[in-house]
Amino acid sequence: MEVLAIVPARAGSKGVPKKNLQPLAGHPLLAYAVVAGCECPEITRTIISTDSQEFANLAMSYGAESPFMRPADLAADSSPDLDYIVHALKWFDREENWKP
Repeated sequence: MEVLAIVPARAGSKGVPKKNLQPLAGHPLLAYAVVAGCECPEITRTIISTDSQEFANLAMSYGAESPFMRPADLAADSSPDLDYIVHALKWFDREENWKP
């Protein structure tokens, strides 16, 4: 079985700007989700779904893949989680013929 972990990280946080980059115990907040996905033996691939190249670069430095940038219309305050998940699954099906 192929299992995909999707770490969501939009750049437009209003409460705490760039909260995913904020340090927590020596690492950016985003790093913890990425490392958890990468270290889980049941997970085949860990990716980041983001509209920020800065977030993508950080996630990749901790072991995630960043195969695409999330479209702006899927990174709004009101964007449902299901939309970025469907976007990722369709992308993998179309670009890699992969169905986790």
